[in-house]
Amino acid sequence: MTNADQIFTPASLDEIFPPSITDAFFEALFGDAEDGAYDIRLRFEGHSQEELRFAFHLLQRPGMCLVCNLTYGLPQVFTRHPLLGVGKLAQSLAERINASMASWALGSTREISRSLHVIPFTIKVV
Repeated sequence: MTNADQIFTPASLDEIFPPSITDAFFEALFGDAEDGAYDIRLRFEGHSQEELRFAFHLLQRPGMCLVCNLTYGLPQVFTRHPLLGVGKLAQSLAERINASMASWALGSTREISRSLHVIPFTIKVV
């Protein structure tokens, strides 16, 4: 797994989990993509022999407010939302390093700054 940093670049992750998913997510949730307060990006955080660590970055949209009460319930929403398909995404990411996914989990939302919140996404691999 030594080349995971080269495999999971921001550009490759934007292909795997395209930015357009954000608008589709908000259309499904609110009926209009313009109502979304943030953009969702998948980013690589690191790895060990047994796991891959990613995070969903929630980036505040211009003129919108990214408040904690908007993002703290999202791990449960992301887990179940069929459009995001986090389980299928986890399997796809594991396959990119020729591994099998054993399990995956989303952590609690963390506020990095007023304009960036992150949801940790860990994949256990075998």
